[in-house]
Amino acid sequence: MDATGGGARGRHGVIVVLDGDDGRLVERIAATRADGDAVLIADPRWSAEQRASVERVASGIDDADATAWATLTSGSTGAARIVRRTAASWTDSFAAVSALLEAGPDDVVALSAPPSSSLTLFSLAHALEGGPRPVLGRDPAATLLHATPEGLRAVLEDGSLPRLRLALVGGSRLDPSLRERADAAGMRVVSYYGAAELSFVAVDTGDGLRAFPGVELDVRSGEVWVRSAFVASGYLGADGPLRRDGAWATVGDRAELQDGRLRLHGRADDAILSASATVIPHEVEQVLRTIPGVRDAVVFGMPRPRVGALVAAFVEGPDADPAAVRSAAAALLAPAHRPRRWAFGEIPRTPSGKPARAEVARLMEGERDGRH
Repeated sequence: MDATGGGARGRHGVIVVLDGDDGRLVERIAATRADGDAVLIADPRWSAEQRASVERVASGIDDADATAWATLTSGSTGAARIVRRTAASWTDSFAAVSALLEAGPDDVVALSAPPSSSLTLFSLAHALEGGPRPVLGRDPAATLLHATPEGLRAVLEDGSLPRLRLALVGGSRLDPSLRERADAAGMRVVSYYGAAELSFVAVDTGDGLRAFPGVELDVRSGEVWVRSAFVASGYLGADGPLRRDGAWATVGDRAELQDGRLRLHGRADDAILSASATVIPHEVEQVLRTIPGVRDAVVFGMPRPRVGALVAAFVEGPDADPAAVRSAAAALLAPAHRPRRWAFGEIPRTPSGKPARAEVARLMEGERDGRH
């Protein structure tokens, strides 16, 4: 380990792996970047084997590479896959983000997701270039929040950040009812669609997703493609979904583009082929979240012979009545879109607060005889 907190090597032009629970993390990041090295933040919950695997992959970077920032894609369960990006791929978006946040020199941004997530690491990088002062976790002095929808929900429920005036929300889809709750609490919400590989793609200030400043959008065969200066350089380790066509790039998300607004339909490989129907999980999830007592829902396909897959739903909500939820779903959804397998409980989540879909599927497959 080197002095910066556990890096792979101690010479310039490499990826340094910093400990995410280091009390001097912001200083370590600044020092690492000043040395010309790239930063990757470790999740304290990694096992020793996971940490060693990430460091092995990180050590494979070319010394002449222009990488400044590196992250593991969230939800990764197999071989380590590191997304690497140049300094400019984030720096070029800082002015637009500051404008969206209406950030001034006295603003403090609370970061509820762990620093190992690309969402939080972006804000830490922004702070090095004059962005709002970051605080990890909760701080009553915070005036801004950069979080996933789950992070916003937690703040609204516990009232721990009374000075918040604006939340920048990404990482997964923002439910309209959550935006309404924030508005009722006097907090403006700016949500965005992006990806670890693409950075910011589209932003919604309340009237739908429109291209983020500096981004061009195109939808080809139902997939959203972007042309911008914010796209990552590529991967180290396992391959990922990033594909390129000249200056354009995609990660395979399905979408429509109507009147300049982007309507997302989820990742192409998330679609559920059930009998003769194609079911888009997020469309079913949106309906389930409108049912009284449902706080959140994850919908996915459980492979089955002959039919292809059964539509399954894991519902979170301490006040949700299972029988009432099933009955309401039957009334609201077309037959092919109605879940055939159900589970009720607390949805497993990634460190950044996104639903851990692979873990949800594993739980339901392993316990379906006793929970549905």
